[in-house]
Amino acid sequence: MADLNSTPLLSQSRSTDESELPRPAGSRLPSPGSTIERCLSEFNLSQFLQALLVSFAWIFDAQQTFITVFTDAQPPTSSPARHGGSSYSSIILEWGLNPEDPILTGLPASSFFMGCLIGGLALSTLADTSLGRKNMLFYSCLVMSLSSFFASFSPNLWVYSCLKFLSGFGRATIGTSALVLATEVVGKRWRGQVGVMGFFCFTFGFLSLPAMAYLNRNSSWRNLYKYTSIPTIFYCVLVKFLVRESPRWLLVRGMKEEAVNTLRCIASISQSSLNLAVSKVSEAEESSNDNMNLYSALKVLMQRKWASRRIFAVMLMGFGIGVVYYGMPLGLGTLSFDLYLSVAFNALSELPSSLLTFILIGKFKRRSAIWVFTIMSGIFSLLSVMEFGKTWMELEIGFESVSFFCACTAFNIYLLYTTELFPTCVRNSALAMARQALVLGGAVSPVLVAAGRRQRFWCYGVFGIVIGLSGVFVVLLPETKGRALCDTMEEEEEEGKQRISSAMLA
Repeated sequence: MADLNSTPLLSQSRSTDESELPRPAGSRLPSPGSTIERCLSEFNLSQFLQALLVSFAWIFDAQQTFITVFTDAQPPTSSPARHGGSSYSSIILEWGLNPEDPILTGLPASSFFMGCLIGGLALSTLADTSLGRKNMLFYSCLVMSLSSFFASFSPNLWVYSCLKFLSGFGRATIGTSALVLATEVVGKRWRGQVGVMGFFCFTFGFLSLPAMAYLNRNSSWRNLYKYTSIPTIFYCVLVKFLVRESPRWLLVRGMKEEAVNTLRCIASISQSSLNLAVSKVSEAEESSNDNMNLYSALKVLMQRKWASRRIFAVMLMGFGIGVVYYGMPLGLGTLSFDLYLSVAFNALSELPSSLLTFILIGKFKRRSAIWVFTIMSGIFSLLSVMEFGKTWMELEIGFESVSFFCACTAFNIYLLYTTELFPTCVRNSALAMARQALVLGGAVSPVLVAAGRRQRFWCYGVFGIVIGLSGVFVVLLPETKGRALCDTMEEEEEEGKQRISSAMLA
């Protein structure tokens, strides 16, 4: 892990934050965020295990996101037609689908991403309001795992697509809840490293798929769903009984007793210090957050001009990144390269991407980094569909891998950047909306992949154009590198005014 004195990846507050110093009588009481910051300042084993267990959710998220790369794959022309429902390695073989039909062959994957989109819209604020981070993670994983398990018994394409929709609906908030919960159980110095931990778990989940699919290549596609969904069900049990709710969320929601109990279990702080810190929380701030209802977080985002501008710019940018990030692995079957190795190369691309994010996000400006990586992804995606002879075709998997690596890096920075753009009271909801933009791009990508089986430009060519244009919207957003995160909309608004004033004076 990075040195304690290094610049934090997710800038939570300054190392000599005013809230951490003794306050004279009559001064403004600390916010819930600064109170929690003091309690969680020492990173211990309990916090690490909590964050690690929560981050494991990304493994199962990745498996269900990309499982259709194999279960819905176009069979090789040399593959013999096999009979007996239990022996088919792909739904195309079992249900006699036309591999070149972009509507039917892309329907299950599109249904999954549409489920992600609708689920995100329906559930996005529950983690900020009534359910909390832990319960949202538990129920999301449970719905995804059960629907994926029942998908292995699908009698036809239509039932299968409906179950994929339900799986996507449940999966919609897994990444958001896991990222927010993991980062809210540690102090500011480790928040960035813990956030990237989830990306590593996602990479591991993605990388496990080609290995599992290769071992299952002579068996039914149904087995792959069982192998991935049953472990997820067991993971849900662990989350229910071992994971603690975010103390930051509990305190913001006015649940002092629960917050104290959680901090007592995971924080390195004495009981007397803990009680003193919690007692200093402003009652006014608590009561203002107590009145939030199901969709109040989204309402707050839309009422402030600066907040609505940010969320729309973030979502437009996320759509382009999502088209490539989710679409490229699905389109690997259109390339003249072994499918198992292609998926393995893509999964391995996520590892250096996560490492690069882990090491350099504290040094790079967010806006510049996203713009550079989206442009590079677009260029290499376009190069992968150009035809300049046999030698060039042999390089297409290399171009595709570089493009996917750049898209992965942009994806990682995009999620971390979004958490820095919005205050605690709406952070989970804003991040959920950003992820819905990503999955909306994912919902479009299977149709482009199916069309690309007849004309490859409609796959990787369109991918390159879309992600290249998406990076332009970052100019509408402020830079967040090195600045403190805020707890309330008022603090964020004041921070923005100070930033504008400083820029005018400069």
